[in-house]
Amino acid sequence: MNRRDLLILSAGVATTPLLVQVGKGNAQTKPTAKGETVTLGKDLQGYYVRPQGSGTFPAIMVFMEAFGLNPNIKNVCDRFAQAGYVALAPDFYHGDVYDYKDIQAAVAKLKSLNDDTVMAEVGQGLDFLAKRQEVAADKIGVTGFCMGGRHAFLANAAHAARLKAVVSFYGSGIAVDRIGRKPLLDRVDAMRSPIMLIYGADDEMIAADEHARISQALSQAKKRYILTVFPNAGHGFLSDRRDSYAAAPAKEAWEMTMNFFQQYLK
Repeated sequence: MNRRDLLILSAGVATTPLLVQVGKGNAQTKPTAKGETVTLGKDLQGYYVRPQGSGTFPAIMVFMEAFGLNPNIKNVCDRFAQAGYVALAPDFYHGDVYDYKDIQAAVAKLKSLNDDTVMAEVGQGLDFLAKRQEVAADKIGVTGFCMGGRHAFLANAAHAARLKAVVSFYGSGIAVDRIGRKPLLDRVDAMRSPIMLIYGADDEMIAADEHARISQALSQAKKRYILTVFPNAGHGFLSDRRDSYAAAPAKEAWEMTMNFFQQYLK
């Protein structure tokens, strides 16, 4: 592992062919995925993409940022499909999408969400995956970004029996929440899956002492985890659609994510 990291280790809509969009520093563009909008439950839809070919594949649920199910989140799903995973991103905003510069409106929408409702919708997504013939139902992981990183952490407890691996990118509101949501460290005991938490050292939304609180809670509960912090990276650094995009940390963080899911899902 690169020395610059801080590593803490412990014990029905018709399918539309899609040319996978690949951001800066990603793998070569290949038309290997088919994306579609699917119905997961009453009033709940999602973006679903699978690799081409026959057989079964491990699956990854992708939890969106505070800005909604936008092209960035769909692109993350497409990249997973390129790597041989089925990917599903539930639309927790039910159609609402916000520009990256419209932070005030996005945060207002984020604050309207209820954790129990979101976890129930995650369950609907898991039920959907379990019914798909191309999905290896015993090999499902989750990842999320910002708001979705917090939801990925929570899903590891709320749906512990159904998940095999979790990656949380710059999840805010896990140890301390500045906008009124309930912190999640009291849910750590229920977690079963290995989890990797990825942060940027220059993230103004997540203070360094939050990393320590999360680490302490996971270590005391004897959970398997990795917590890594990238220098010269801020909030949202993985997305090349955001001003905070940091190419080198984004490339390495994606490689770490691929290795993590390879270990636990494949």
